[in-house]
Amino acid sequence: MKKILVINGPNLNLLGQREPAIYGGTTLEEINLGLKQKAASMGLVLDFFQTNHEGEIVDRLQKLDGDFDGAALNAGAYTHTSLAIRDAILAIQTPVIEVHLSNPYARESYRQRSFLSGACRGVVGGFGARSYELALYWFATT
Repeated sequence: MKKILVINGPNLNLLGQREPAIYGGTTLEEINLGLKQKAASMGLVLDFFQTNHEGEIVDRLQKLDGDFDGAALNAGAYTHTSLAIRDAILAIQTPVIEVHLSNPYARESYRQRSFLSGACRGVVGGFGARSYELALYWFATT
């Protein structure tokens, strides 16, 4: 079974209460529980990591090789600002899929640029929690 790490960045720990019109009313814990069940039916094993700190995301990415077969990364606002996270993705062999709950291209202009997309294997966004499921589907079928 493939082992996948789901990495969530800043403020995603506030899902369910943070801007529900954009991000929905489901908590991160609820999303993770649903993903774990979905992953099992796809033959995947999941682990989860959430932090509000950029350097912790970099550290976690650097430790993926050999421990995980892939990562689904929702870097939150760091998507639009972090060359450090981009460089960490480029430095590892483990494939990373960029994930967004909302559609960044339907949002503010400063959210329409990702520093991470070009370093990732793919990008999924705009489908709420299903964006994570679509990323898992890719890992399950490749």
